Amino acid sequence: MIVCAGNNESFSFATPIGIGLINSSINLTKILMETKVDKILFAGSAGSYGKIKEFDIVTSSSATNVEIGFFENLSYTPVLEQIRGIKTDVSRGTLPKVVVNSSSFITSDEAQSRLFLKHGLAIENMEFFAVLKVAQEFGIPAFGVFCITNMCDKNAHENFIKNHENAKIFLENNLLLNFKEYL
Repeated sequence: MIVCAGNNESFSFATPIGIGLINSSINLTKILMETKVDKILFAGSAGSYGKIKEFDIVTSSSATNVEIGFFENLSYTPVLEQIRGIKTDVSRGTLPKVVVNSSSFITSDEAQSRLFLKHGLAIENMEFFAVLKVAQEFGIPAFGVFCITNMCDKNAHENFIKNHENAKIFLENNLLLNFKEYL
């Protein structure tokens, strides 16, 4: 099954699950309670902390849910902040594999981006941590395929808006070419 955030990030072959950690958790749980699913592919856009370039396509089966205060020792969490999805049988050697950070906030400061990068995180997407967590609870292999829309800097929002439509086209073409078994 292919899932996506929805709203302005939809694909004809994907089921929308909602934007952000909460909506995607609730809606994906409802779907999985009603439908037999063998594996999940999440398709979405992402911001880069600086290592991955705009319009690059990457894959991931690992996500974190941390805020910048965690790295600056300004906060802590009593819950697991990193999750690795159940291993999938998908091997796409040509696509880089990265760790995704999911948050309800979009990073718009280069210094903060460097901190995320320093801790092994390459990109951010609002829903992916929730997708992996829900899939893990149901014992379903899951991974994500992402197209980079913007760098996480002071121009993050403007570049996201400017690049989003083309990123969706690049992502859709990549999925149709490389992940036909999920369609």
